[in-house]
Amino acid sequence: MRDTLRFVLGDELIEIAACDPTLTVLDWLRLERRLTGSKEGCSEGDCGACTVVVGRLDSGRLRYEAINACIRFLPTLDGCQLLTVEHLKGPDGSLHPVQQAMVDCHGSQCGFCTPGIVMSLFALWLNEDAPSVARIEDALAGNLCRCTGYDPIIAAAQRMSAGGGDRPDREAVTARLRALADDDTLALSGPRGRFLAPATVAGLADLVTAHPQATLVAGATDVGLWVTKGMRRLDPVISLGRIAALREIADRGDHLVFGAMATHAEVRPVLASLSPQLDELMRRFGGEQIRNAGTIGGNIANGSPIGDLPPALIALGARLVLRRGGEQRQIPLENFFLDYRKQDRREGEFVEAVIVPKPGPEALIHVSKISKRFDEDISAVCGAFLLRLDAAGRIAEARLAYGGMAGTPKRAAAAEAALTGRHWDEAAVNAAIAALASDFTPLSDMRASAVYRLTVAGNLLLRFLIETTQAGVETRVAGPLAEAAHG
Repeated sequence: MRDTLRFVLGDELIEIAACDPTLTVLDWLRLERRLTGSKEGCSEGDCGACTVVVGRLDSGRLRYEAINACIRFLPTLDGCQLLTVEHLKGPDGSLHPVQQAMVDCHGSQCGFCTPGIVMSLFALWLNEDAPSVARIEDALAGNLCRCTGYDPIIAAAQRMSAGGGDRPDREAVTARLRALADDDTLALSGPRGRFLAPATVAGLADLVTAHPQATLVAGATDVGLWVTKGMRRLDPVISLGRIAALREIADRGDHLVFGAMATHAEVRPVLASLSPQLDELMRRFGGEQIRNAGTIGGNIANGSPIGDLPPALIALGARLVLRRGGEQRQIPLENFFLDYRKQDRREGEFVEAVIVPKPGPEALIHVSKISKRFDEDISAVCGAFLLRLDAAGRIAEARLAYGGMAGTPKRAAAAEAALTGRHWDEAAVNAAIAALASDFTPLSDMRASAVYRLTVAGNLLLRFLIETTQAGVETRVAGPLAEAAHG
């Protein structure tokens, strides 16, 4: 085991021998290093004022990503490079092209959110030469600004590509990070507990067996809030972030296999190849910082009834690979969720992978996320549906899955039965809508009333019918299905 955390801050090698397991990157930057450009706004990964850029090795290649420093635990940066707004200035103190574009386009007023916006744009500048307006909007969806308005910021993003500037020496940074990589388990201790980070799946299995009550951390996009909002003390913490094998995505011909640590950003293009509906769902999955950190396995293992991925994966017939020690078992994803925040996961067991069957071109697929705010918001209702028709045009298979309608993501069995064997038409949809009342008794809460949820659940089936039977009728105001709306 290795007892020292190692990462690169700008160009400086950082080595820390003792560290609390849930010390956030933001607190370390501001309180320990006095790098106060990164701001604390919401402390829940929502406003983007804390945005920093992390460089990590992905299959041996350097990948730069914007992430939320306020909910990212410092020890998870082991083997990475961390860049803050302070690292953008030139040797002579000159502004970076991203910063200069913000000045030229008047993209800042009070300035509180500006460093985070600059870092989101910096990540975009690093990775893409001439992003479209739609892409810029996606990259900025995780950054909130209350006084400037977004048009000047978008204008700055368009101008920054022409501003020149030196990119980081990727070869040199890659070499430094490779030198830090090893297969040792990182084991840190601090006054508030222990942090363990294995580098192999076998090492993870051993640790979870030895510490079955430990908190497993993937992207920390939810667990981070347990600390910053719930003030919970987590000890020990077992991080999955150093296990390259858990990030693998494989095409097995008739199905896809996603390692539990594949991030939403990595998962999105692969799911998009199955259906543009899935691409739209993933585009609205939090802000870009959340998609860069959150994982497919974490979204499932968290067990939230309003997680957006489970309904879509259930509709596709996904299976879950669970591991305990050297043993694996597979279960249908829909069977994993037993009750509110209760899953079919045995002591010492963890999510290893997700198997997603390819639906085939004949399948009709629909996914809708309904939320108060279009971008970066939690669903009130999420509906995901898959139909297969027989040669006579009758429904041979119906899989209707919802999130936000019950204590778990759940299939609508009665509505499925009402559809099966019928022609795909308005009469069949009306029968399925009527059956939804026996499938769900939704709750009323701050996001929606029970009546609203049940009504929307039925309307999503009607939207599905319209989209698949009436050519040229647009039911959505944004997203890939209305690309022309972006101009």
